[in-house]
Amino acid sequence: MKTLNLALATLFASRGLATDNILTPEKLEADIKLEELERNLWNLDRIGRENGGSRAFGLPGYRASVDYILERAQTRFGAQYDTLVQPFNHTFAQVRSISVTGPDGAAVEVVPLIYNPGTDDGPISAPLVDTPVDDARGSACFEDQWEGIDATGKLALVKRGTCAIADKLKLAKAHGAVGVILYNNVAGTPSSATLGAENVGLLVPVGTIYQDVGEAWKARLAAGEELVVGLSVDSVFEERETWNVIVETKEGDPNNVIVLGAHLDSVQAGPGINDDGSGTSALIEIMTALRSYTGFANKVRFAWWGAEESGLIGSLYYTSSLTEEEADRIRFYFNYDMVGSPAPVFAVYTGDNPGDLTGAEPLRDYLSAAGRDAYFGSFGSSSDYVGFLELGIPSSGIFTGAGAPADPCYHLACDTISNVDLEALATNAKAAAVVAARMALSLEGVPPRDKTTLNPRGRDNVRAQFDKWRRAAKQVSTEKSCSHKEKSTV
Repeated sequence: MKTLNLALATLFASRGLATDNILTPEKLEADIKLEELERNLWNLDRIGRENGGSRAFGLPGYRASVDYILERAQTRFGAQYDTLVQPFNHTFAQVRSISVTGPDGAAVEVVPLIYNPGTDDGPISAPLVDTPVDDARGSACFEDQWEGIDATGKLALVKRGTCAIADKLKLAKAHGAVGVILYNNVAGTPSSATLGAENVGLLVPVGTIYQDVGEAWKARLAAGEELVVGLSVDSVFEERETWNVIVETKEGDPNNVIVLGAHLDSVQAGPGINDDGSGTSALIEIMTALRSYTGFANKVRFAWWGAEESGLIGSLYYTSSLTEEEADRIRFYFNYDMVGSPAPVFAVYTGDNPGDLTGAEPLRDYLSAAGRDAYFGSFGSSSDYVGFLELGIPSSGIFTGAGAPADPCYHLACDTISNVDLEALATNAKAAAVVAARMALSLEGVPPRDKTTLNPRGRDNVRAQFDKWRRAAKQVSTEKSCSHKEKSTV
């Protein structure tokens, strides 16, 4: 790499051009400033405060977040970047009110879930029926775990964890339950989660309560008491437009593109300043710094994804829309989702594609040299790398942890500017900048995307998700838009 940089400098000098604006990883690293990262977080937090505490898809805070990106990318940096605002529609869901009433008639603290069904015919009051706990397989996750349980006309008491919540709700519905009281599987405030737009119309209403409350009710049921509890959910479901923001350098080979991605939306419960204002801020500052440089061979593309919290919708829409040729041009994808957790771990993603290591190893090496205990971690299925992995595109990224102890405010209202480790964010942003610069200069050693054994059905898998969501949209269009029969406007 030093030889390449020296050759570029000699070339520019021989043409009488200044060399101080020739890109090097060291220059881009030095341009990433902690105070500027923090400034972005402050502005995203402000956007949340000014828009009902959220920057979620389908709500005004997300539109304001898009405008924040565009003011810099389009208005200020239009000479260096091409910007695309990519619209798409998706099923929006919002719980306008939710309540759980305990057996003594007192209100119990409850957390709504995304795509939480409403109690369409009004509040439910019904006996509570217990379900067995199985922490190994997951409680109420399988048909055999419901054997002998008479849930007809009752509210099922179910422990959270292991399998998808939607799977528990489907089984509860199949066994006649009118709803589910889901108690958390760990102490503390239950985090929000999505039930998935593809499950609209397939689930019973649910109220998510604290672990200690659920365990106390379970003990009373075991002692032979009959407990009658209440559940009321007022939900709205409708299709709304949202957007990805794609910003690409004018300079560089269009057949060799490095993509850096972060999701721009938050959950409805809070402003999402670590999740994923941290990744958003890192990308903003790398984009800001890179505009000052030239002399790089490959294009760099920045992607801020919409509706990630609703099921990776924006990134999957993007990857499902790529032609074979467009997918071939993406040589590497980096995902930066939650890179400033308050008690951070430093996981660097790598998977089965041998090409992943060409990005993962330099990220890990940078973090280790910076004194961080970095390690390789496996990809899961819960962030925007999924569509790229399915297409066989080499991928990596950094993740600093979700949920306690790494981030106790994950998916909660307290995910504000005070919920970010700024030093960790700065280290990760610098790591991302250095590795992006290296690949912008040279893709030596980076293989083309794997279109053979690893992902033989990748594109089919991505498109299958959209078939589910399209069916969900049709379901929404034929049902009541609000569970309590009022019109919703934004």
